[in-house]
Amino acid sequence: MSEDRETLTWELFGSASRELAEQVAADGYRPDIILSIARGGLFVAGALGYALDVKNLHVANVEFYTGVDERLPVPIMLPPVPNVVDLSGAHVLVADDVADTGATLKLVRDFCTGHVADVRCAVVYEKPHSTVQCEYVWRRTDRWINFPWSTQLPVISRDGQVLDA
Repeated sequence: MSEDRETLTWELFGSASRELAEQVAADGYRPDIILSIARGGLFVAGALGYALDVKNLHVANVEFYTGVDERLPVPIMLPPVPNVVDLSGAHVLVADDVADTGATLKLVRDFCTGHVADVRCAVVYEKPHSTVQCEYVWRRTDRWINFPWSTQLPVISRDGQVLDA
């Protein structure tokens, strides 16, 4: 394990996601919808969905990272974009694995604003320089994070494949 990296194991993710759900519940927030930011947010949203008894899960596929600490100039939402009619008037919990710069979370939060009753963000990790301060955070770190779902090489190689992002 590298000193400049935070390592999250599958077992620790189980504890982290449960503790994150407990924060949401203790705050009295009762989301109608959990909106995951793919790909890392899919794991978080699924775990939160079970723990908070929310079956209404949606996905926003956002592209931003192109490698370790390498990004596009701005994050972009890829199709299919969630239908704002489906979100209308709902209490939405946006779930992601990490708030690094905050740009991805800001894009999704801003997308929801004006269409939903309330939008809040839950992440496993938040970096100190994130422009979005999430309502629910399991741990804060300034290190690069090794997530259990992205530390091993894919079993299939594709052209233009981005590793460790």
